Amino acid sequence: MAEEKQYINEKEMNLVGHLSELRNRLIVTAIVFIALFVVGFVYVEDIFNFFTKDLDFTLSITGLTDTVSVYITMAGLVAVIGTLPVLCLQVWLFIRPGLTKGEQRATLLYIPAIFILFIGGLVFGYMIFIQLIIPFLLSLNDGMFNEIFTYDRYFKFLFSVIIPFAIFFEIPVIAMFLTSLGILTPDFMRKTRKYAYLILVIVGAVITPPDFILQIAVAVPLIVLYEISIYLSVIIYRKRLKKHQEFMESDGGI
Repeated sequence: MAEEKQYINEKEMNLVGHLSELRNRLIVTAIVFIALFVVGFVYVEDIFNFFTKDLDFTLSITGLTDTVSVYITMAGLVAVIGTLPVLCLQVWLFIRPGLTKGEQRATLLYIPAIFILFIGGLVFGYMIFIQLIIPFLLSLNDGMFNEIFTYDRYFKFLFSVIIPFAIFFEIPVIAMFLTSLGILTPDFMRKTRKYAYLILVIVGAVITPPDFILQIAVAVPLIVLYEISIYLSVIIYRKRLKKHQEFMESDGGI
């Protein structure tokens, strides 16, 4: 009875310790987010000019508090992007004790990959937005209407385009991670390829205006990313099989 009670107490202490560590990780992430938010708030004009320097029109505001909203939007964007690698690192540090040395080294490499792909998705989405979507939409007017572009609708539209790209650019990392866990296999990705293509084409159609060429220009890079994901999944899957075979041989030898 005493041993059972001691086991329960130790289990509760471990749970409290894990929750305390998780809280500390979240606090560190929150501090970094707030610090980057302040930095973004200070340099909001430079950030705003970066997003508007390629536009052939001027953005307008319709309310006294819209300027505050601009500051919050720009600062929040900087904070989210800058905090992403810190958040990934804190998650890795939290789960590290439960990983082997090899798993620690392998999973640590995911952190820069996640950040780089996220930035790559944002940049690609922004280029598509500026170079293709905006010119196409402006060409539809052809002098029929007076154009007034408000900042809130512009940035809402901008983020609705670039954020999906940033998320879909993470497909290779997600595929590698799920394959390493044994949840996903290259064969499954090949068998469901046509359904994945359909989903990616639908996504491309949703986030772009109804123009066939424009939708193809968006869907093709996403399909290429899926094929790259299959290739990377094959590499991880083979390494996983090799380790499993080595373990079985060593275990059989014993």
